[in-house]
Amino acid sequence: MALRLLYPSGGTRGQKALIAANYVGVKIETPEFKFGVDNKTPEFLAKNPNGKVPVLETPEGPIWESNAIARYVARLGKNNLYGSNNYEAALVEQWIDWTSGEVEPAAVGWTYPIYGYFPATTEGTQKAKSELRRLLVILNDVLLTRTFLVGQRISLADIALSSVLLGPYKVVLDPGFRKAFPNVNRWFNTVINQPEVKSVIGEVQLCEKMQVAKETVKEEKPKKEEKPKQEKPKKEEKPKQEKPKKEEDEEAEPSFEDDEGKPKKKNPLDFLPKSKLEMDEWKRTYSNNDTRSVALPWFWEHFDSEGYSLWVADYKYNAELEKLFMTNNLVGGFVQRLDKLRKYGFGSILIFGEEPKLEISAVWLFRGSEVPQEMKDCDDYEHYNWRKLDQNNGADRKLVEDFFAWNGEFGGNHLAFKDQGKVFK
Repeated sequence: MALRLLYPSGGTRGQKALIAANYVGVKIETPEFKFGVDNKTPEFLAKNPNGKVPVLETPEGPIWESNAIARYVARLGKNNLYGSNNYEAALVEQWIDWTSGEVEPAAVGWTYPIYGYFPATTEGTQKAKSELRRLLVILNDVLLTRTFLVGQRISLADIALSSVLLGPYKVVLDPGFRKAFPNVNRWFNTVINQPEVKSVIGEVQLCEKMQVAKETVKEEKPKKEEKPKQEKPKKEEKPKQEKPKKEEDEEAEPSFEDDEGKPKKKNPLDFLPKSKLEMDEWKRTYSNNDTRSVALPWFWEHFDSEGYSLWVADYKYNAELEKLFMTNNLVGGFVQRLDKLRKYGFGSILIFGEEPKLEISAVWLFRGSEVPQEMKDCDDYEHYNWRKLDQNNGADRKLVEDFFAWNGEFGGNHLAFKDQGKVFK
């Protein structure tokens, strides 16, 4: 019995096995297969009770799950897609597991809503995009000194990973996004242009403009008319007993309850020693007075290095910023996602340069000596490089003043400032 792969033509999951077959010199038949029809027949379900594709028919019996199929094929024939020794074989398995466990969920989460496979949400797309970017940073570093993932030739690891990244490279990884990952781009183009790969996937047109899925809005069902409820007679209210007051020299513990009356987790920043710099008072001083002549002198007079810290944050992907309105939207979205930080933070986020070359940088004031968890919980946090500033350092002190005043030299390492940005307060 010849090997037969049951899967719809063009499916990337099945292509992994066909590419592997080209390398090891094994022939696999690919009969016409209609997904949604052929995978629901009793004959197919006997091979894979999940009803999913691909399925490989072998002399020993059927195999399902695309990586298991690709592994089976890779162990056949003349060439070795598992490296030259046991260690390299383990590395191949390592990259395959990383691909299926880390890269594929992010790639699918970003691209499948575009294909219409499941509903799109702004939050879900942003999360998947951010995660895929993080993984490509890791991959870009690994490929700095390598042509392929394992050894000196293509392995099943390269085939598996490139197959998963094929969709993103076609529909969302546009030139601006790709620019930050030159090593990944070189590796990907090398793999997809190998004759054994190209004969299966054909010519690949890399994405020129990032496609965007339309966010799905759930239709609200009309509410049923409610019958007027009969009012129950009110119970006579008993006067509440007053709780004994605490002694004046005893500090009352803050109340932590959410909207449903459940206890909130106490924030350790609320228990820091009282500081002469009060965040709300600083924000009022900044908003109601001239920055250079009044607000900044007040700030330095009250700044408490034990109770507060200053940070500069530079956007990691400035090379992608070409349109001003999109950059403003990026900054605005960042600010909107920081509501939980308002009690503990103040920041000046500035946009430098002009189209098509823009930069984002910010200076932040935080309660406490480290970046608060409220900032770290925001998806945008990881998109910035963070550096703690020293108020006793003249250059750092001037940087703070320039960012808060929206004028000055800004450390001398930025594009021209054109009065674009946002203040978080």
